[in-house]
Amino acid sequence: MKRFRFDLEKIFEIRAYREQEAEIELGRALGILTALEREIQSVAAARVKAASCRFAPGNGSDEILRYDLYIRRLDAQRDRLVKEAAEAELKVEEARRVFLEASRERKVFDKLKEKRRQEYRGIFLAEETKTLDDIAGGSAVRRLWGA
Repeated sequence: MKRFRFDLEKIFEIRAYREQEAEIELGRALGILTALEREIQSVAAARVKAASCRFAPGNGSDEILRYDLYIRRLDAQRDRLVKEAAEAELKVEEARRVFLEASRERKVFDKLKEKRRQEYRGIFLAEETKTLDDIAGGSAVRRLWGA
């Protein structure tokens, strides 16, 4: 009997490929979001340090003014990064939705393939049993007839 062959194998492979591509895109989006979050934390740490050094003993008015300008620049950078992170979060959610949809489509074909494999296995086992019964029945007849 022929080996099992899934007629929709090419479509299954395309769905699996789409799922893999969607997973890669989701990973990229998550990587961008994670990098933005780390940068926000870095800016926050720099701001805390600048704020604590601003009124350190020995700082003149010009030094305090420089710290104030630096803190304002850090605040503006933080605001920009938070906005970018919000946009990146939307992209992550969209990429996650696309990945889940691609995964669902691939799983449908996976289940169909498994169902067809089980049907094939049932037919194969029935034919094998029939062949073995024929062989066993034939040897019993040959013994009876002395052949």
